[in-house]
Amino acid sequence: MNKKLFFIPALAIGMLLGNLAHAQDNDEIVPVYRWFSKVDRNYITVVEDEYQEGQMLNWNWGDKTLLFYAYRNPGPNRVAVYRWFNPTTKDVVTIAEDEFTDDQMLKMGYKEKSIQFYAPTRRDNNRVAIYRWHIPKTKDWVTIPEEGTTDLYYKKGYNKKTFQFYGIKRSVDEGIYQQSL
Repeated sequence: MNKKLFFIPALAIGMLLGNLAHAQDNDEIVPVYRWFSKVDRNYITVVEDEYQEGQMLNWNWGDKTLLFYAYRNPGPNRVAVYRWFNPTTKDVVTIAEDEFTDDQMLKMGYKEKSIQFYAPTRRDNNRVAIYRWHIPKTKDWVTIPEEGTTDLYYKKGYNKKTFQFYGIKRSVDEGIYQQSL
């Protein structure tokens, strides 16, 4: 009986310390979502807290889908990922820093460059390749993980699949990262 009384508090303390360690990692990790606009028939990639959810819904964005996780801050083996906006086509695209130069983006009509997150540049455990797909007809871009429903996008006319970076998968331990302390 005494062993059980010791074991339960020890287990609770171990879990608390583990959760604190994960909470520290959580400050660095940020979820990345895809939203869809039925009005513009367009996709947008948004980092948590980039916009308030109420704003997104008010702007007619819906179908929020978790894509992957990324880093909030720069670090080794990470690439900066930016959001660009094209006022003519109303397209919003997520572009890694080495995909296009700023001059190329400006020539394509994109403006309002802003940092979104930092993504891993190397494949590793718990990583997923992220690709950008393009529809030439509407000049729309979508960012999706390799594990996404790519056939759906191909049927909608998306092609020109291009590797962008790696995302962090958190499906196994997502519940730990979502806990409040």
